[in-house]
Amino acid sequence: MTAMSQEEAQGLFQEGAVLLFLDVPAGTEFGMDYTTWNTGEKFRGVKMIPAGIHFVHYSAVNVSHGGQAPRTGFFHHFHKREILVKKWDPRMEDISDEEPPQADIDKIRETLKDLDPFLGAYPYENLKKWVSLTNQITEGMTDKISPLCGKIYSATQLIADDASKTPEDRAKIKHHTEESGTESLPRMHSKPGTAIRFSAIPNASYPEGASPSEITRHSMDRTYTLSKLLEESHATDPMGLLGEMQIVFICFLIGQVYDAFEQWKRLVSLLCSCEDAIATHSTLYAAFIQMLHFQLKEIPSDFFVDIVSRNNFLTTTLRMFFGNLQSSKADDALKHKGRGFQQNLTKKFRWDFSSEPDDEAPVIVEL
Repeated sequence: MTAMSQEEAQGLFQEGAVLLFLDVPAGTEFGMDYTTWNTGEKFRGVKMIPAGIHFVHYSAVNVSHGGQAPRTGFFHHFHKREILVKKWDPRMEDISDEEPPQADIDKIRETLKDLDPFLGAYPYENLKKWVSLTNQITEGMTDKISPLCGKIYSATQLIADDASKTPEDRAKIKHHTEESGTESLPRMHSKPGTAIRFSAIPNASYPEGASPSEITRHSMDRTYTLSKLLEESHATDPMGLLGEMQIVFICFLIGQVYDAFEQWKRLVSLLCSCEDAIATHSTLYAAFIQMLHFQLKEIPSDFFVDIVSRNNFLTTTLRMFFGNLQSSKADDALKHKGRGFQQNLTKKFRWDFSSEPDDEAPVIVEL
């Protein structure tokens, strides 16, 4: 990116949003979108933030011993000239859930120029990449999918079960394990409100009352399952499915949430397993190809290889997709787009989509 002129910087400061991140200990890992820093003594936040969806993330750091807490983050849709204020809670080692009164934000706006030396500039050199990874995400989608608590945790937040909540309960458990001569781990469960609210993929793979031949057809073409998912979770806008896929990809890639990666794989697998849907949802599939093109730029080519079977999840899944695409009744433009994507992947990653895997090749029986 070319150097920004003084006039351009002044314009972005006037029109851009501001995130104030107050009382953050020096050395804390802090990031926005694709860029991560370690905060200094004077750090107060980020300025010149372009309007749109952004992902703020941070990790408490033990400067003395070098330890680092699991990453926490949140999505926020910034508007022009918005001022978002977050304050660090040293007791929680997390941002406070308390929102500042509007009067305090109005005072900050009046003296914003005084804070300018303490604010880092948004990293515009990564903006184009960020937009390519989030262009299907809307504010409503992040509200719908983010945990009820508003924060996305890379580590599961566990709390004690009711049976081991009080000191007396834990003492009873300890006494029992000492008597039995066995050690027992604390009884824990996920803290309510902290889980990402993924769309549930329907269990039904074929309609009720389907004949055996119809069941076979639906098992080979998962269009019915995709239709049910769109009906139940994205009825008003099928493109919302791609928005969810972008959200979970960011949650995995930047938020470091493994469960989000598993959801992304499930959704990719579902879309790639359909044939009839490619023609009926051609706009969705054209955007799906474009989305995968940008996402796969961000992950090493060997990342999807199973360490046990050595099978590559993506090559297997995309081989099925490219076959379904060419067999479908989709228009020539979409098929051409798919062929271009396939050629690009073959050139970039040297993935072979032409040969059949051993377990799918025809079995020759000698009589």
